[in-house]
Amino acid sequence: MLENLNQLVKENVQEAIVNNTAIPNEQNEAAISAASGSIIDALKQQLSSGNIGNLVDAFKGGNAEGSAVAQEAASGFTDKLAAMGINLDTAKNIAASVIPSIVGKFVNKTNDPNDSSFDIQDIVSKISGPDGKFQVSDITNLFAGNEDGKEGGGIVDKLKGLFN
Repeated sequence: MLENLNQLVKENVQEAIVNNTAIPNEQNEAAISAASGSIIDALKQQLSSGNIGNLVDAFKGGNAEGSAVAQEAASGFTDKLAAMGINLDTAKNIAASVIPSIVGKFVNKTNDPNDSSFDIQDIVSKISGPDGKFQVSDITNLFAGNEDGKEGGGIVDKLKGLFN
């Protein structure tokens, strides 16, 4: 999955990174890895901090480019570029021009049933930590109430019960 994300980044950063004189040629590969790493880090951060709604919003499509995941990834990428010695304003501009569109393409590929290069379950298992026990069904079961194959009892039903 990380290799596919790196390839997606490479395909979309020719002007912003490779042809950019602010990034020395010997740092192009490091910058590309920093971009894909920042996206993975943002996904991990959203999951580990319990911001499941932000993940769901990003992967539903619609506005992945403006999602909290894209914003966090752009911020992380800016920091990584700055750590490589790139001027902070230049790093911010590069991140703003690259990360939102890549996150959008990443989400589109993940949601495309005809594209097997990114599998949402594989992504979630990779970002969910060393035990990899978190599953996509964990999110859907919370809202649908299909825990252990039973209908009802999801978080929405439980919340409704508070007001009855």
